[in-house]
Amino acid sequence: MIASMACFRGRAIAPGNSSSQNGAMTFTPRTAIVTGSDSGIGRATAVALAKAGMDVGITWHEDEAGAEQTAEEVRSHGHRAVVEHLDATDVPGCGDVVDKLIGQLDGLDVFVNNAGTGINSLVLETSYEDWRRTVLTDLDGAFVCLQRAARHMVDVGNGGRIIAVTSVHEHQPRVGAGAYDAAKHGLGGLIKTMAIELGQYGITANAVAPGEIATPMTGQTDEDPREKHRPGVPLGRPGDAHEIASVIAFLASEASSYVTGASWAVDGGMLQMGPQGGSHITGDDWRQG
Repeated sequence: MIASMACFRGRAIAPGNSSSQNGAMTFTPRTAIVTGSDSGIGRATAVALAKAGMDVGITWHEDEAGAEQTAEEVRSHGHRAVVEHLDATDVPGCGDVVDKLIGQLDGLDVFVNNAGTGINSLVLETSYEDWRRTVLTDLDGAFVCLQRAARHMVDVGNGGRIIAVTSVHEHQPRVGAGAYDAAKHGLGGLIKTMAIELGQYGITANAVAPGEIATPMTGQTDEDPREKHRPGVPLGRPGDAHEIASVIAFLASEASSYVTGASWAVDGGMLQMGPQGGSHITGDDWRQG
């Protein structure tokens, strides 16, 4: 594959989704895949990309009905939605699902790796099985899916957008999250490497690092984060999945054309409080200095 990729260096931009203007690529995305889009951030992202004009490939692991609901929301905005089951621990089978979705969509301009998992366990108490499952889902499976998406974008030659949903714990560790921290640190590093390797093909690669977001993963399904108080977060509340999706939609657009290799913390300022601050500060006295 390395040899075949090299032949695209200097290749003219093909007609269709991208064009060349004054030596720079313009980008009009029409197709996207969002893994883990049966609920939460993934669903909000799939709908946001549909609103931005894209047909969307949707994947689910356990909640097929949730994925179909996402698909109906995408279709309500006048765009195609295709749904497939994807298990990120099935390596390399999960990559085959990405290839299948690309075929159903007749292309791929934007790939959002959102599927993930986590455990709450001190390093001394984490079983190897739990470690392996977390890293397999959040890093190994992500690598396979991201690679398949990138290979397609390079082969077509129209540029593209690669986006990974990581976590604030890509940047700062948290007690009880050793496996999750390691996987998300690794995924963040992978995205940075992809950015420098894929830039020559007009493909950007970025990460979005959410803080506490009101989703099923945090046990806050269908809850309004504005009604919750988080003293240790400067904005004073958890985030909403749509607030993450709006950043992803920007990174998927032409407007982000000069952004690559970045990790966008979308966390209400949590990282400024230290890795344990957001959850362990229980009062607002710190605001007084």
